[in-house]
Amino acid sequence: MGTSDRQSGLMRNLGRFFGHIVAGARSDPSRREVSREVEESQIKTSAGPVTLRRTTIEEIEIPKDAYFAGDHEP
Repeated sequence: MGTSDRQSGLMRNLGRFFGHIVAGARSDPSRREVSREVEESQIKTSAGPVTLRRTTIEEIEIPKDAYFAGDHEP
């Protein structure tokens, strides 16, 4: 690995690093998923086996003004 390969690898990794930081700063902080529960069962029918699945998602919605005022927990 030559010097130019190391420099381009370093620059690429720095770009990816800062890209992730910028994406996190731009993302909408108003929703936070607390838990996700999946219940699944299979039943036999005349047409063959059928899978029944129920997904429950619990979320917290934080108003933007409360989030930026510092009224939230990290």
